[in-house]
Amino acid sequence: MQVYTLHEGSYSVDATKKFIPFDPSIHNAKDRPASLFIHVQPFLIKLNDSLILLDTGLGYSNAEGKLHLHENIKNAGFDPADVELVLMSHLHFDHSGGMVHNVDGKMELSFPNATCVIQRGEWETAFSSTSSSYHTDIFDYVQRNAQIKLIEGNGNLTPEIGYELTGAHCPYHQVFLISDGEKKVFFGGDVLPEPEELIRKFIAKYDFDGRKAMELREEFGLKAAEEKWNCLFYHSKSKSQAFIELDDDRFKIV
Repeated sequence: MQVYTLHEGSYSVDATKKFIPFDPSIHNAKDRPASLFIHVQPFLIKLNDSLILLDTGLGYSNAEGKLHLHENIKNAGFDPADVELVLMSHLHFDHSGGMVHNVDGKMELSFPNATCVIQRGEWETAFSSTSSSYHTDIFDYVQRNAQIKLIEGNGNLTPEIGYELTGAHCPYHQVFLISDGEKKVFFGGDVLPEPEELIRKFIAKYDFDGRKAMELREEFGLKAAEEKWNCLFYHSKSKSQAFIELDDDRFKIV
């Protein structure tokens, strides 16, 4: 099993929920008051002969109109058309925007040969929620054109891929644990988006259930240390992939 970080860039986001590119070498954070500053990085996994994508990023394109996500996959040595599974932790725009892209003013599937795996409750929420975090136009198109597999609760998609309904960040958020028999890779989505969140305990206002999210981070951190998981951090500003160790009951990022 091989894991590739597909770094889409750094962004600021304020109450409007718009993600604006942020480059600290040319931009000043003081010019963007009341903003969060985040990195966005989906992950590509080569498992046996299959390509698996974990979340799809914002779906932004470069100056030539080419999808950043596609270019990153090509730079890793693969063809985006060969992606077989797209595993979605949840459907907030910064995780689902790249499910589609615009070509000559028309919407197209970014991964037309892939099956998108989504919690049924999250899929239904994406159409019924009034939150600007969900872009319904994307899901309308995906529903009509993509291969979708709706799952519920906890279980195994394949013998190698397990999923767990966590809620916490949003009511139907899920995480994935992928194993090839030797290596174990954990993707915590926005329940565990940054390694530093293991080191300091806090309740985040942006979570649906902040206390549960905090408790889950502790739970997953302990399992990661015990079972030697390679943890993937979608919004990390430091290490996008890391192992976790315990040092006198404190988490250490390796």
